[in-house]
Amino acid sequence: MSAATRPALAGYEHVFEPGTTGWTVLLLHGTGDDEHGLVPLGRQLAPGAALLSPRGNVLENGVTNRFFARRSATDIDVEDMLARSDELDGFIDAAVREYGIDRDRLVAFGFSNGANIALASLLRHEGWARAAALLRPVIYHEPDALPDLSAVDIFVASGGNDPFSPPAEIERLHDVLTRTRATLQLVVDPNAGHGLGPDDLMRAATWFDQLLAP
Repeated sequence: MSAATRPALAGYEHVFEPGTTGWTVLLLHGTGDDEHGLVPLGRQLAPGAALLSPRGNVLENGVTNRFFARRSATDIDVEDMLARSDELDGFIDAAVREYGIDRDRLVAFGFSNGANIALASLLRHEGWARAAALLRPVIYHEPDALPDLSAVDIFVASGGNDPFSPPAEIERLHDVLTRTRATLQLVVDPNAGHGLGPDDLMRAATWFDQLLAP
């Protein structure tokens, strides 16, 4: 059953499903998906949590939803990514007021383009989320001064054969997040590409279980 899209809030069409645990999962879809795509997975990963799922408000070629612009598959508009990160932060602030979300118990879950905007936001806005699960992220921007993420849990699932994130980039991502002092679990599946497999979701589910345990 698909949740209904709510009226735009701070410029984002979105889904919001109330929860019972006090936790909220921010679902950030990949390129070409929409606000409904990750909702069933969110229900599985975090039963009882509220779900907040915005639709990326950048249209590529007029039809494809993304959270920030790019000029080609590997040429990212970094300035737009940072500006869209600020917009997404404003949307979360609006959702906190509209739905009574506890930002100290907000967990981001992003895949591909959604993981990338979540990563950029974590590095740009201190206190952006309590935790984040990032599946197939790429680090496109490292701020001059890294935030202190010592209170943040981060799970990263990378693919050893991901064409968007070769091994050197995965090492760079590990180095940057280590220097933020986040509690980091980074798993590289040597046989995986950019797409997700059942092992990725199983590891993410285990991480969620441990994070959200009463």
